[in-house]
Amino acid sequence: MKNNVGGIDRTLRILAGVVLIGLTATHVIGVWGWIGVVPFLTGMLRVCPAYGLFGMNTCESSKKIDSK
Repeated sequence: MKNNVGGIDRTLRILAGVVLIGLTATHVIGVWGWIGVVPFLTGMLRVCPAYGLFGMNTCESSKKIDSK
């Protein structure tokens, strides 16, 4: 799959994922917080399946390649 998550989007996904996972691991929030694994992984892998479905792309390097 092509990278479609980049820059600030990637940083925010990783941060949100780590915060949710951390809060869940410390029992501050319930088990639903494990959903933080999803944004964490999409940020780390730089691929978001939902972005692919909607034709979105926040990755600058992919935009330059696609426009050629």
